[in-house]
Amino acid sequence: MDVQALKRQGLTITEIAQELGYHPATISAWLAAGGPPPKRQAQAPPLIDERWAARIAELLRRSPPLLATSVFEIISAEGFSGSYPTVVRHLHSLRGPRFRAKAVASVPIETAPGEECQFDFSDCSGFTVAWGLGEVYCFSAILCWSRWRLWWFTTSEDRQHVLEGLVRFFEAAGGVPRLARTDRMGALGTSQGKRFKLHPPTVAFAAAHGVGIRACQPADAARKGKVERPYRDTKERFLCELAALGPPQTLSELNRRSDSWLDQRVHPRRHRTTGVAPIERLAVERSLLSPLPRRRFDTAYVEARRVHVALPMIERRGVRYSVPPACLGQRVEVRQEVDADRLEVRWAGEVVAAHRLAAGDIREVWDGEHFAAAQAGALGRHRRHLSLVQPEAKSVAAGAIRLELPDGDYDVAPLDLGRYALEGPHSSINEHGDNASGGHTEDGSAEGEAR
Repeated sequence: MDVQALKRQGLTITEIAQELGYHPATISAWLAAGGPPPKRQAQAPPLIDERWAARIAELLRRSPPLLATSVFEIISAEGFSGSYPTVVRHLHSLRGPRFRAKAVASVPIETAPGEECQFDFSDCSGFTVAWGLGEVYCFSAILCWSRWRLWWFTTSEDRQHVLEGLVRFFEAAGGVPRLARTDRMGALGTSQGKRFKLHPPTVAFAAAHGVGIRACQPADAARKGKVERPYRDTKERFLCELAALGPPQTLSELNRRSDSWLDQRVHPRRHRTTGVAPIERLAVERSLLSPLPRRRFDTAYVEARRVHVALPMIERRGVRYSVPPACLGQRVEVRQEVDADRLEVRWAGEVVAAHRLAAGDIREVWDGEHFAAAQAGALGRHRRHLSLVQPEAKSVAAGAIRLELPDGDYDVAPLDLGRYALEGPHSSINEHGDNASGGHTEDGSAEGEAR
């Protein structure tokens, strides 16, 4: 490009700039210098030195799917002064880009404040089994307008845990939305074609809170995408960070750390879609939520049991628990709160027994008072046979003793009939102590008469 030639042709600086696609100031500097200006040197971003490269490699070794946001948060807290794009470029050089463009575009579904929440379970056992916590599931619920969410890690996804998770979510949010949307959970109802029929306990829960529970159609996970999408944060950010920094030792510790993580890393930060922090939107949406019921909905496990007619115990899940002997043969109610290790037994509306759940190979649990009462009752019923009575000696005749014994059976030593053997050629006593002479004495009388 000969800018000088274009100038000699009579073109102005603006016309030359439009012709070549440069800024007029660049053309002016070009003409003044008699040649093209030097290339602008881009400012090099802060480089990741050997120290931070080794730290990032260690984090990825502990948790390979760790996201760039998590890596940046961790090393920034440890003193890294570079930018987030620097970390992204470094991770791209190690493992390539994470996302690919989708073939079909999607449009977010807008909801009004207080209109809808979404909830679901996700299996996190891939992390927790390796940590020694066993199978763990994460219950998540989110308000669709404010994007304020709750995580609750627990050991089951049955109906009691689903309803308990919703109660905790409503209590933490400070109210109840008009609609709660989820997938076609078998714990909440049964599918009948496109129709989903709620179980009676689910209907009772919805009536108590004044909320509608609606299930998505099959293969329509995008309809509840507001709760599905944050599970990526649960597993790819939160749990991966725990795996890299140090996993929790107990389930309660896991829940405490998740609450702290949401309060620090999610709720106070600007949401990418709404542009407002969820905690700020919650303050607006909370006033549009319905009030909580006056009485907390009962989500405990409640079962009816019949006490054994002779043994004061009930059976539950292969373990026998004691009850007071007064409950023999009676129908009682067994109650256990969700995720509690305490079992209550109620009879006629009153708590008559409370036990800690058996662990390991224990198959029988006794309360000390129950055992003492049962033992006293058993001894009282059989005291006539178990009491020892001292014999009383009374003189009947000279040299004779008569014993006064209570009624009952007694073991008596066998008689030594050998001392009573009769003399004679036809009389003898065999090895069993019987008379071998045919049962008669020498004078021909019967043995019974002779005796």
